[in-house]
Amino acid sequence: MVNEKQKRETLLSIRDLEISFDEGKNQVVAVKNANFNVYKGEIFSLVGESGSGKTIIGRTILGLNMTSKGEIIFDGKKINGKLSKKEKESLTSRIQMIFQDPAASLNERATVDYIVSEGLYSTHKFESEEDRKQKVARIIQEVGLLPEHQNRYPHELSGGQRQRIGIARALIMCPDLVVADEPISALDVSIRAQVLNLLKKFQKEEGLTFLFIAHDLSVVRFISNRIAVIYRGCIVELAKTEELFNCPLHPYTKSLLSAIPIPDPMLEQQKELIVYDFSVHDYSSDKPEFFEIKPEHFVWANSKELEKYQEEIK
Repeated sequence: MVNEKQKRETLLSIRDLEISFDEGKNQVVAVKNANFNVYKGEIFSLVGESGSGKTIIGRTILGLNMTSKGEIIFDGKKINGKLSKKEKESLTSRIQMIFQDPAASLNERATVDYIVSEGLYSTHKFESEEDRKQKVARIIQEVGLLPEHQNRYPHELSGGQRQRIGIARALIMCPDLVVADEPISALDVSIRAQVLNLLKKFQKEEGLTFLFIAHDLSVVRFISNRIAVIYRGCIVELAKTEELFNCPLHPYTKSLLSAIPIPDPMLEQQKELIVYDFSVHDYSSDKPEFFEIKPEHFVWANSKELEKYQEEIK
């Protein structure tokens, strides 16, 4: 009998990834030892505080940053390194990005019609002008906008509407993978749920795969199938969504969970915040590794920490 894990097909695989930058004479390692798979049709979330390296991973998958070590495997083919012009064009169509700030990522001098069509123009993915117009009209409707929005400029739209334009621009390319880089952090709370529901709709109806980047665990709980927690460029825990919330192991994950606001003000006052202190870890002799401590539940730990986590799950 084939189990659920065997049935799933891996679309993206990150193996021992390291990303570094030169700052003068020094080299800064932004991401190290990153390992995870993204399965077709799922929403995989990468969560961590600002500066943790999550956006850098997303940009690197799109080829916007170079890698120092490791491999990025997309649909069975390594995509970090030297690629031909044809291969780059193919990846541009198959991997799209939704950016964090809808105002900054849209051309203020272009109409919505042109902005959404940019990818079609650059890859010639339309048969005629009439075909292009039909594709734009269809995606505009699918993201919840009106036909008259096509002739408007970004500054004439609200923040939520601008983000819907960013989503339409990415999805009109019919990509296999969408990297959503904190797509709701610049939006009002009332609009966030609408955008999350929209992404969930495309996942269910179109079978789209998302790498969702965020800093708020309460947000990703609603939308994610699996979650990876990243700290200082290192993925410290990875598990299915409910497993991570019900049985967090790494102290940084517990710290993030403790920071989630509670609607009840009385309970919020009584809540105990967990502050994670990295300096208490001594990895000088006992080096940490990424262990599968339970089925599909991974944690970054050395041998001493691993024993502690194994005791916790008993």
